[in-house]
Amino acid sequence: MTGSYDIATFKALTFHDCVPDFLAGTDTPSAYLERCIATIEQKEPEVKAWVSLRLEAARATAAEATQRYAAGKPLSLIDGMPIGVKDTLQVRDLPTTEGINGYEPVTGKDTAAVQALEAAGAIIVGKAVSTELGGAWPNKTNNPFDLGRTPGGSSSGSAAAVGARMIPAAIGTQVGGSIIRPAAFCANFALKPTQGGLNRGERQGLSQSTIGVHAGSLEDLWRVAIEIAKRAGGDPGHPGLFGGDMLAPPVKPRRLIVMEADGWEKADPRTRDLFEQLLDRLREKGVEILRRGDDLQIEAFEQALAVARSVTGITVMYENHWSLSNLMRLIPDKLSPAAYRQFEHGPTITQQMYRKALVDRDSARAAFAALAPLADALISPACLGPAIPHVEPQADMSVMPTGDPVFNMPTSALGSPALTLPLFQIEGMPVGVQLVGQWHDDEKLSAHARWMMEEIEPAVA
Repeated sequence: MTGSYDIATFKALTFHDCVPDFLAGTDTPSAYLERCIATIEQKEPEVKAWVSLRLEAARATAAEATQRYAAGKPLSLIDGMPIGVKDTLQVRDLPTTEGINGYEPVTGKDTAAVQALEAAGAIIVGKAVSTELGGAWPNKTNNPFDLGRTPGGSSSGSAAAVGARMIPAAIGTQVGGSIIRPAAFCANFALKPTQGGLNRGERQGLSQSTIGVHAGSLEDLWRVAIEIAKRAGGDPGHPGLFGGDMLAPPVKPRRLIVMEADGWEKADPRTRDLFEQLLDRLREKGVEILRRGDDLQIEAFEQALAVARSVTGITVMYENHWSLSNLMRLIPDKLSPAAYRQFEHGPTITQQMYRKALVDRDSARAAFAALAPLADALISPACLGPAIPHVEPQADMSVMPTGDPVFNMPTSALGSPALTLPLFQIEGMPVGVQLVGQWHDDEKLSAHARWMMEEIEPAVA
C-alpha cells in the first residue's frame, strides 16, 4: 500500500510569500481565496476534511482584505489568509459538532482564537472535521496522500485540509497527540505551544488541552500563532506565547537530547532507521546528540515519562466525566460505543487516583526541567511510522484507529512546546520529526526548526 506523497516534489500551500504580490497589486486575497475554493471543490469529495463551509462570508472578508492591501494598510501579517478551524471550537455562524454525527448546535459565539484571527483580518473558511469529542473514535476524513489511510486524530480535518493544499493554515487542538500526530501523517508543520500559550476560549475543562496551528510552512505557522497571542493572549493565569511577529532567524542547536519514551521500541523499523540517519546528519553538522545512556538525568527523565499515557488517560477520564454526563443526557443516541464506555468507566477514577496522576505529572515535568542546562531541545519521531490504514473502531479502543500517540502524550503531559517537521517519506507517505522545548521556548524551538529545514535533507525509505 503506497501513497502519493513525494517529499522531493511536494509543495505545500503557503501564504506569507504572496503578501508582497498583494501589496504590489499583482495578486489579491480574493484571488488567493478563489484558488483555495477551487482546490476544496476538487478534493473535498474524497478527502472529506470539512464539516461545514462559509464560502460567501469568506469571499466578503477577502474582498475587504483586498481593499486594505490596495490602500497599503493590511491589518496584520495574516490579513487575508484563509484558515480552517477545528470543529471542537466555536465559530458564531457555524455548528460546533465536536465530531458527533447528527449534533449541530450553533452557539452564536466565536472562541477567543477565532475572534483574534478575524481581528487580524484572517478569513475563516469553515469548520474542519474532528474525531468524536476530540478523542480516538474516527470521523469521515481520509488521508490526502492515500484515501485508504487515516489522517490521524483528533485534528483530522485540520491536518488533511493543509496536506491537501486546500488552505495554508488551520487551527487544531491537542490533549494527548491530536495536533502533532495528524500533522506528521499529512506533511504539515505544526505547533503545539507551551501549555496555555494560546487562549483556549471555552475549552478550559481539560488541564492538558491546548490549541495550536497546522500550516504548510513554518513562516505561516508562526504568524498565525503570534497574531492569536497578540490579540487573545494565553489561557487565564498564563502569560501567553512569547515572540516577535516574524519567524525567528535559523539557529543551530548546540545539543539535542533524543526522547525515546515508550514509542522507540514500538516504532516502525524504517522510521527508526531514518531517524538514526537524521541524527548522523545532525552530528555531521556539529550538533551533539545525547541519549538516555549518556547522562543519569536523561535516564531519570525517560523513566519519569513512563507515566505519560496513564496520566493522560486518568486526567482526561476524570476531568471529562462531567461534560460527558451532560451529553449522555442530551444526545445519548448520537454517541459512539467508546463514549459510552468512557462514561461508564469515568466514576471508577477516584479523586485519589486523579491526585496521584497530578503528582506523577509534576514529577515528570520536574525531571524535564532538569534537562534544560544539558541541551537546547529534545528530538524524537512525531509518530510510530506512516499513517495506518482505516480500521473498524472498537469500543475498547484496543486498536487506535487514528494511530498511536505514544510519542505525543509525553509532550502533552509535560505541557511543553512541540513542533513537527515533515522530514521523512516512507511508503509514499509523510512521517514527521518532533522537536520539544522547555516551557516558553516556543520561539527558540521555531528557530532550531528553521535551521533544520534549511540544513537537513529530507530522507526516504
